[in-house]
Amino acid sequence: MAHDHKHGDPLPETVLRVKSLESLLIEKGLVEADALDALVDRYENKVGPKNGAKVVARAWVDPEFRKRLFSDATSAVAEFGFSGAQGEELIALENTDRVHNVVVCTLCSCYPWPVLGLPPVWYKSAPYRARVVREPRKVLEEFGTTLPDDMEVRVWDSTAETRYLVVPTRPLGSEHLDEEALADLVSRDSMIGTKMAESLAKP
Repeated sequence: MAHDHKHGDPLPETVLRVKSLESLLIEKGLVEADALDALVDRYENKVGPKNGAKVVARAWVDPEFRKRLFSDATSAVAEFGFSGAQGEELIALENTDRVHNVVVCTLCSCYPWPVLGLPPVWYKSAPYRARVVREPRKVLEEFGTTLPDDMEVRVWDSTAETRYLVVPTRPLGSEHLDEEALADLVSRDSMIGTKMAESLAKP
């Protein structure tokens, strides 16, 4: 199994806490290891950013699907079989060369689980929730996203009823890529709006 940390490096405190909780639940017989692994796999690989990336890639290559997505995102996403809790009312937001969208939930951490999986820690943090509304450009710059001065930034506040999915602009020079390859360019953060889709590596 692959790990994000290097061998010998100390595990982050959050990871240690999660692993301790997992061990305790298994030890107490409250959950079986196989069931826990299946749950983690579901949210990492099935109910996760890969789902949203597939939706975005399809919108980039299929004009008819793109229309359906911006007209009724909930139904369009359901065409992939992606639906369920936290995704009942989904709205797709189109990034263009004039408008950049970014999503937040100022009250808690409402998030479109079926297409993005579990929300990152920073999305739930008080600083992000407060600052991105007041100073979106500065927050985006901290994520490495610098926008032109004449580009409009729109901040969308998720609620218990409504979730948002940002459709980032398609990278230049990606016309030759198929849908699967395009999906690899779409990150979780680009679908929240804090980053752009990945640029193509220069030869």
